[in-house]
Amino acid sequence: MNNEQVKPNIKDQEIYLLEKEFEEHGFVENEKKILDAIQTLNEAQNGKEISQLLTIAALSRMHGNQKDTIAVAWLNKAIELNPDNTMALKYLSQYDWKNFSHLLDQLVFPNIRETDNRTAKRKIAEQYINNCRAFLEQMEDEVAHIKKQRINATVYDNKEAVAKYETIEQTLKIVIEKTSELLKSAEEYAESISGVFHTSIYYESVKTLIEELQELKKEWASLFVEEKEEKQTTLSSLEQLEQMVGLATVKKRVQDFYQFLSYQKARKKLGYMIQDALSLNMIFTGNPGTGKTTLARLMAKIYHELGVLPSAEVVETDRSQLIGGYMGQTEENVRSVVKQAVGGVLFIDEAYSLKREGQSGNDYGQTAIDTLVSLMTGSEFGGKFAVILAGYPEEMRQFLDGNHGLRSRFPASNMIHLPDYTPSELLAIGERMASSNDYVMTEDGKKALLKRLEREQVDESFGNARAVRNIVLDAIFSKGSRKSNQQEILKYTLLQESDFVSDDKEKPINPATELNELIGLSKVKEEIKKIIAFVKVQQLRQKKAQKNLPIQLHAVFTGNPGTGKTTVAKLYAQFLKDCGILKRGHLVVTSRADFVAGYVGQSAIKTRKKIREALGGVLFIDEAYSLLGNGGQDFGKEVIDTLVMEMTKHNENLVVILAGYPNEITALLQSNPGLTSRFKKFIHFADYVAEELIDIMKMYAAKYDYSLSEEAISILKNQLPKVSTEGNGRFATNIIDEAVQLQALRLSEQLEQGMEADVSTLIAEDIENVLQGYKRKIEE
Repeated sequence: MNNEQVKPNIKDQEIYLLEKEFEEHGFVENEKKILDAIQTLNEAQNGKEISQLLTIAALSRMHGNQKDTIAVAWLNKAIELNPDNTMALKYLSQYDWKNFSHLLDQLVFPNIRETDNRTAKRKIAEQYINNCRAFLEQMEDEVAHIKKQRINATVYDNKEAVAKYETIEQTLKIVIEKTSELLKSAEEYAESISGVFHTSIYYESVKTLIEELQELKKEWASLFVEEKEEKQTTLSSLEQLEQMVGLATVKKRVQDFYQFLSYQKARKKLGYMIQDALSLNMIFTGNPGTGKTTLARLMAKIYHELGVLPSAEVVETDRSQLIGGYMGQTEENVRSVVKQAVGGVLFIDEAYSLKREGQSGNDYGQTAIDTLVSLMTGSEFGGKFAVILAGYPEEMRQFLDGNHGLRSRFPASNMIHLPDYTPSELLAIGERMASSNDYVMTEDGKKALLKRLEREQVDESFGNARAVRNIVLDAIFSKGSRKSNQQEILKYTLLQESDFVSDDKEKPINPATELNELIGLSKVKEEIKKIIAFVKVQQLRQKKAQKNLPIQLHAVFTGNPGTGKTTVAKLYAQFLKDCGILKRGHLVVTSRADFVAGYVGQSAIKTRKKIREALGGVLFIDEAYSLLGNGGQDFGKEVIDTLVMEMTKHNENLVVILAGYPNEITALLQSNPGLTSRFKKFIHFADYVAEELIDIMKMYAAKYDYSLSEEAISILKNQLPKVSTEGNGRFATNIIDEAVQLQALRLSEQLEQGMEADVSTLIAEDIENVLQGYKRKIEE
């Protein structure tokens, strides 16, 4: 009883403190406090308290943005929960009139012609009738709503709002009258069509009323023009740039560029001669989603604002639109896009793809570049448009180094690098994305977003702002597609941790438990545990600001096939993820075929692609010694050189495991000093002994609800030392697979005779027949 009395007092105290903060400052600094308080309440029992808190939250948001649509929704909900909430009524009455601009949108009437046949006329007339009826039915509630808000505005002495509501009421009254007249005329017109004869009087009446309604719709729209124009106030190019998240260095460079162009413009106005004008051609480098396209559009706007170019239009293109399939087509394509870009900017994204290493002779990439340079400098188009090239930093550097004619048209001062966004900047972009869709991201939602971003941010292909956008949209979809017990207003407003957590179909594994449960491999287990313990201690020392030994995570797994190398590699990856070393902790299993290609340069491309796939996890190269090849035109060396370079580049973001036979692996490491220095951990996987193979068989059989009889186990103990168990674990699973098939054959005969059959036990006969067959294959 006492507890029930205390809870409301505590809640009242929280509301009182929030109200006091709002009264003193006009806003509540920590919105989280309000939202947390709301989520502890029940609408049915605490409607008034929730109404108060929603009002405080709404007005706090309006302190920074009077047009905040989330705030308006919260105020409406506050009034729904408590119709006597005077604070919400007062403020909402000032702004609610803006939400009536859409009321006449459904008054759309298709054209009707006297020359149409009867069926077409009847169909259109029915459309008129249905539209009018639907509109008039809806207006009953809307008129009451407008009247109520006008009264509220009067009570709270909001004179401007009162005048708006009165004008809206008067205009809407006329619209309703005209719509009623149109409904009557449309019905009469429809009846006249059905008769033998009909007169054009009804047609003219309908036509006149539609024209009058069109004029009224224009008048209605004009009531809200002031608000719309206010929303659409055009920002200057520099103001738009300043509103972008991050990019401090880029902003400074562009502002300096803007200032210089303004300076040159002023000198020209004073009559000074400018013989060598600043080149307008630019190069933007950066990873995906860093804002290259957006910046190109702003530069076009800057050029136009300063009168340097007559148009702010940007023609965006790429390789697919420029390169032709036959001789002469590429020149035509390039000339066509240049012609479109005259007066503005030609923006070529991923420009480095125009000419790539290893392209065949019939590729016209170089032709496109030569044609572009010619048109940039020729008398026809030269100086009449600007070119902006964009792409990855390294690829753009190599591209320009190989195209000196193109590079000379782009001064070093006009090359701008757009860096990746920092986590805090990515979060700010995410909050903007959520806000633009009328959502508020909670604190736990922000943390979950950062976790998702950290997991994806493993290489230069990370999408930056695009990645954030996709994650936020995915969270919105997740919220909308799942049932929730959350209060309605918050269900449609908040993006929380649960919305950002991706549904992972794979159950999380405990690598320590799974490693211990593996049969045999005692020395392997010891080595893996030693590495993980070392990593954890070094991380602890790092937190205490103590010096660390270099952490060597790359490893060499030697041993015969089937000894568990791939299985242990998967657990090793999970261990490193759990330690926080790897972001993804996935395993990419590869072999020679995934790396080696047929001509110079392609093997390096294939290798980089596979490494990119493995970033944030473990790259497992099975039978790695096969990369050495047999000399001659083999490109294995190219793979090894690329692998060494990429391991250095990505450091701890990539762990590589080489697997294979001991002697051959040693020869591979000795072939490249870089490999030798990077692989310090050697773990040998010994062959399984007979007892371990039997345990593997029993475990594998149990996985599918089979068991081995005592006699079957006895035969295995007796026979395994006498047969070749090459293949180890694979040998063991193959024995069970074949035994199951022989069991099925044996049981089918019993079932045909109407006998009961034990479908779960593998008996001595099954195992013995498998071993005999195995011996025969070896002898053959």
